[in-house]
Order: sequence, then C-alpha cells, then structure tokens
Amino acid sequence: MTVVRSKPVIDTHNPADGRAPVLDARCVNKSYGSHHVLKDVSLTVYPGEVVCLIGPSGAGKSTFLRTLNRLESPDSGEIWVGGDPIGFRLADGVLHELPERLIAAQRARTAMVFQHFNLFPHFSALKNVMEGPVKVQKRKPEEVRKEATDLLTRVGLGDKIHSFPSQLSGGQRQRVAIARAVAMKPLFMLFDEPTSALDPELVGEVLDVMTALVQEGRTMLVVTHEMGFARRVADKVVFMADGAIVEQGTPEEIFENPREVRTQQFLDRVLT
Repeated sequence: MTVVRSKPVIDTHNPADGRAPVLDARCVNKSYGSHHVLKDVSLTVYPGEVVCLIGPSGAGKSTFLRTLNRLESPDSGEIWVGGDPIGFRLADGVLHELPERLIAAQRARTAMVFQHFNLFPHFSALKNVMEGPVKVQKRKPEEVRKEATDLLTRVGLGDKIHSFPSQLSGGQRQRVAIARAVAMKPLFMLFDEPTSALDPELVGEVLDVMTALVQEGRTMLVVTHEMGFARRVADKVVFMADGAIVEQGTPEEIFENPREVRTQQFLDRVLT
C-alpha cells in the first residue's frame, strides 16, 4: 500500500459533549479539469443529526455527497466516517491508501438514496431491498427477507413486495430505494435530491417516509430543494454556492436571519 502522508491521529470528539462525530469532512476539494467543483468543504455531523444541504444548482452539493462514500474521489482533504478515514487505513499515525475492494467495504457503512432511484429493474421490490444485505453484508437470506418485508410494509408498500420497478410509480420506487438504504443498517444515510425527479403530487409521500426516519433518530445528510422540509426537520441547514459552504446554522438562523447576502438572495428567490 502507498503511504500518502503522515499525520497525528485527529481528535474527532466534540469538546462540548464528548460525542464522536459520525462524519468529519475536512477541506474537501474536487475538480473536473479546470472546473473547481468543491472548494475546501468541511462539515461535521453527529449521531442522530439531520443536516440539510441547500443551494442553487451547480453548487457542488451532490458532488460533495458522492465524495462522502467515495463514489467520487476527492482531490484533497480528508473524510472520516465513524472515526475511520474513507479510502485509507490509519496505522501508527500514517494514512495508507486502500484498494477499491476495501473502499467498497467502507462504503457499505453509509447508504445513499439517489435522485433517480437506481433500482435494479429486473428485481422485485423485495429483492431490491434484500440484495445489499445478502450480497454485500453476507447475511442470511431468510433473516433479510423478513426484515425487508417489514421495511417495505413500514414505507407503505406491503402489498407491492413482488412488484417490479416498472410496475411502480415514481414515489413508490423512491420508497423502495429508501427501504433498501435502511436495510443496510448504515451509520448514516445520504439523500441526493430524493424528490426532484417526482411529479409534485408524489413528493409528499416520500417526504412523509423521510420524516418518519427523522423521528426514529436516524442520522441523515439530505440535499434538497424542499425548503419546508428542511426547515421542519433539520438540526442544521448548510447553504452551499459556487462549490463552497457559505454559511450554516439552525433552520431558524438560516431561514429567518441569514448572515450572508448570498444566502439571502437565494432564499428570496426560492421562497417567493
């Protein structure tokens, strides 16, 4: 393995209450050619927190999410999940780059719900939910089948477990995708604009399922254009623009009294 840099083990504890963060991203940068998509993006998320990322299209929100589980490799910066560096192994204060098969194992500690569902079209709803726990986590199919059936019932699809994605509405497909993510028992869940591909009348059913997850105390990082949802459920709202975090705070701070002109300009457009 390649030694990429040496550093002391970082202190990943919140000095205020001693909790260790689930996610600690530090100075993450990503470019595509000459286009600097992420510019020193840093974010810390603690267990049970719901963090909503808002901002204009092209702000880098989705790219940032994809770096957190290594679907995209950052050009620089560090991402720690559950105290471990994603993409690396820490030994004696030195970070060693990991091969892809071990990065895939790290990736399984998170679960991502995509804008366009990303279901297997040739699998039923039940098999879509079962696939990850059985194939990736090597769990017993009979155990996973019961859990998957229960999850689909919880998201209102108990009568659709044998239906294929082509037989489901967009909202139903997204609910299957959410059940699939929960089935992996992740440390935290990533949602990449989960309602933006839905017809307006289907948005509510997906937001209801996500709200139920919030009430269960799940740790969630959500890229969303649904300002009402962000205001209602988020512990922290992060506003991004031009590849950088402009400001972050509680929903009240961001929506009622933003400090930055750029934030106010964005909210004036989307809330009127």
